[in-house]
Amino acid sequence: MGKKLLLKDIAKLAGVSEMTASRAMRGAQDVSESTRHKVEQIAREVGYVPNRIAGALASSKVNLVGVVVPSLNSSVFPEVLSGISSKLKDTPLKPVIGVTGYDLLEEEEVIREMLSWRPTGVVVAGLEHNDAARKMLAAAECPIVEVMDVDGDPVKHCVGISHLEAGRVMAQAILKAGYRKIGFIGTKMPQDYRAEKRLKGFEQALEAEGISLFDQELYSGVSSIETGHQLTEMLLARTPELECIYFSSDVLCVGAYMHCLSKGISVPNELALAGFNNLELLRGLPMELATTDAHRFEIGQKAAEIILETQSAGAAARTVKLEPQVTTGQSL
Repeated sequence: MGKKLLLKDIAKLAGVSEMTASRAMRGAQDVSESTRHKVEQIAREVGYVPNRIAGALASSKVNLVGVVVPSLNSSVFPEVLSGISSKLKDTPLKPVIGVTGYDLLEEEEVIREMLSWRPTGVVVAGLEHNDAARKMLAAAECPIVEVMDVDGDPVKHCVGISHLEAGRVMAQAILKAGYRKIGFIGTKMPQDYRAEKRLKGFEQALEAEGISLFDQELYSGVSSIETGHQLTEMLLARTPELECIYFSSDVLCVGAYMHCLSKGISVPNELALAGFNNLELLRGLPMELATTDAHRFEIGQKAAEIILETQSAGAAARTVKLEPQVTTGQSL
């Protein structure tokens, strides 16, 4: 193992003082562009990684934006991350990711670790946290942006859609298409608070028309195409008279579509299908499946904008509400 590179080694190679090298690495305004470029180039060439903890002691924060999400299993949260990254890429700020697995205790630990680095901002998926996590977020000395959901009580800034409304508008689209024997399949229930809210809004809209869910299957595991296939087969075996199934995610809906193809079930003539998220995954299918666009990329962008524009804990709270957009496709 080679000798550990120190900042003084980079300074010596660049022919500048250690203080100048430090300021150049932090992007300080009083360092010339040529000096900053020279120091950064040498650091890249020799593989030097700055000690951010040491820098944080002096500056009280580092150029990191913590992003706390429940899962990276589908493209739902990676699209949010892409939106955040697109806004941060021309700034000194860089996102770091923590995954909670829909576990509030794990979320608390991830948030504590994120905040211990004194980041420039933190983006957290969802509005539901345990007391300890909520207190840490409320006391944080940087912008906190909760994303994906606006149905609740944000700690500070918030960007998302109303999942209650998303459920209602899909129910209205399904009813308008003439279906009455309607089922629901959801995963990560009840840990996925946003899916729970969509189901609640969906049932409210059905009840407004005097209709109840005909059958449902709530599964505690994660969404996958295989799970969608299996749960659809199970639900139809139990309740073959179902006319339409609404799914908590597009991934499940694709699995249901695969089941229909394998069993020769005509969609939507014998069974209508509708999902949620408008995932890229839908683009390669022979049929356009009904879904709801939750504006994930835009949510990430708006969250990053708030962090860039509100660099103090005292900034006025902002809520950005986007409207869920239903596409009926060819499966309703």
